[in-house]
Amino acid sequence: MTDPIYQTDALIAEDIEAYLEQHQNKSMLRFITCGSVDDGKSTLIGRLLYDSKMIFEDQLAALENDSRRVGTQGQDIDFALLVDGLAAEREQGITIDVAYRFFATEKRKFIVADCPGHEQYTRNMVTGASTADCAVILIDARKGVLVQTRRHSFLCQQLGIRNLVLAVNKMDLIDYDETKFNAIVSDYAKFAESIGIESFHAVPISGLAGDNITSRSDNTDWYGGPVLIDLLETMQISNTASQEMPFRMPVQWVNRPNLDFRGFSGLIASGTVKPGDELRSLPSGKTSTVKSVVTMDGELDEAVAGQSITITLEEEIDCSRGDVLATADDPPEVADQFETTIVWMDDEPLVVGRGYWLKLGTQMVSVTIAEPKYEIDVNTMEHLASQTLNLNQIGVCEITTDRRIVFDPYTENRALGGFILIDKITNHTVGAGMLHFSLRRSQNVHWQPTDITRDHHASMKNQTPRVLWFTGLSGSGKSTIANEVEKKLALMNRHTFLLDGDNVRHGLNKDLGFTESDRIENIRRIGEVAKLMTDAGLIVLTAFISPFRADRQLVRDMIDGGEFIEIHVDTPLEVAEARDVKGLYKKAREGKLKNFTGIDSPYEPPESPEIRVNTVEMTPEEAADHIIAKILPLK
Repeated sequence: MTDPIYQTDALIAEDIEAYLEQHQNKSMLRFITCGSVDDGKSTLIGRLLYDSKMIFEDQLAALENDSRRVGTQGQDIDFALLVDGLAAEREQGITIDVAYRFFATEKRKFIVADCPGHEQYTRNMVTGASTADCAVILIDARKGVLVQTRRHSFLCQQLGIRNLVLAVNKMDLIDYDETKFNAIVSDYAKFAESIGIESFHAVPISGLAGDNITSRSDNTDWYGGPVLIDLLETMQISNTASQEMPFRMPVQWVNRPNLDFRGFSGLIASGTVKPGDELRSLPSGKTSTVKSVVTMDGELDEAVAGQSITITLEEEIDCSRGDVLATADDPPEVADQFETTIVWMDDEPLVVGRGYWLKLGTQMVSVTIAEPKYEIDVNTMEHLASQTLNLNQIGVCEITTDRRIVFDPYTENRALGGFILIDKITNHTVGAGMLHFSLRRSQNVHWQPTDITRDHHASMKNQTPRVLWFTGLSGSGKSTIANEVEKKLALMNRHTFLLDGDNVRHGLNKDLGFTESDRIENIRRIGEVAKLMTDAGLIVLTAFISPFRADRQLVRDMIDGGEFIEIHVDTPLEVAEARDVKGLYKKAREGKLKNFTGIDSPYEPPESPEIRVNTVEMTPEEAADHIIAKILPLK
């Protein structure tokens, strides 16, 4: 089955340190293989590993055994088994997860990500492509350009991968037909031009037979271009290009081992830095001069993109994790509203208006996403109307962060333009996105400083502002208890205001219905009003069902630390429905009232509220006394 003289680099076994030193100064190329199902991605990687002598004796023996047992090539080696490691992958003969493999040649080191071809695993492909310098897009020579070929090519273009190789695979199955190869390349070229791909290299290959992978094939004497490995060994990598860009370093850590040393540690995203350079810390805008560039191995005369370093400054400035150190005379932008492209990666659809975490470099902020401007049909590049994004869908959306962040457009700097979205409740990564530009209104609207501060307002009222957020099912008693609490606070000469759900919908929120997105917007607006009222020094009481944890968390994030007090008015559904003071449950059961919480819309009870009251065991007055006792002493 195998070449009898197949032998890995003997130096690995004889002197591993010498082997590592031999490869230490070689450049590293990260690339992905992508394309449609069964185009031969895993087989190609297996062939690259085999031909570069990166398979050891025990691996080779296991591969031969697995090839006989579950392979697809009869008694020959099934190279795909080197990469498809999951049991489900071997059983089905498909790639599901992203598999990373390392190999090296005389000229360069490589990390290759084998990305799944099925549409349902598009999110896995995005993960693999996010750090790649190059994409090898495979096409089955028998099938030509397919839907997933276009989808993956579009994603590569959107993710900023500019080095593309079109590997027309399985040429052995079409008798190395030059005419068919040229037709496929022509077809792909038309599509590539339509989505903005400026150039690509096309290579006729056979991953299984080894044609034009590491050596020129006699079967394609009509092809005069480089073989695949030659292309990979010579193409430009991102670190080289990014070193020519302005300096950017997101601060990961303020390094303070003792009183005499204060440095700012991080990975250089782009550019170079050396002692004497003037840097600007953003978002504060303060400037200082580089005193030294420090690593574990000592001080450097210069550091470049891709290196992890610590910078010390001549002048002390306020700088912390999440800030960005940048070239003083060419800094990145700072804004809080953007146009973006988002790839949705979660089984649950995007909820417009809901708060998510946005992570960009070392910055983590809360973000809300507006209804998509449009969804992109990757088959036709058509812009489709859409109210949300579902799994694997791609859309252009405007987003708003809760504070200004430092960024560059993704097309200019992937490190400061690419972000992920995280669900605040589950901590699952639900989306990945690229920042296009900041919205003009973000630049034109600024906070106007005022002389009378929120602390002054509070001291005039001799109290600490609070938001007492009552949440519970309809009929649980929220409004009744909140009213009792406000009356008791009034007798104590406290300055309060009660925002009731029904009352607010007569005015501020009269334009909103009861769909999930409308409920989210309802709570967001109330949160903003409550925040303004606490700025005025008031104790604000709100009585809203507010059924979703994520939306209550959004309001908590708006309010200054410690001032948000969540009060769960804990009443079982059957008790609340039995009360049915407004007759709403009856209408909901009869189907006359849609999206009613507890019936056909969920209620997510608080997991750890500051206060919980049980209205089955307590009267409204007892519940109010319990709440007052918990929040006192109020200043």
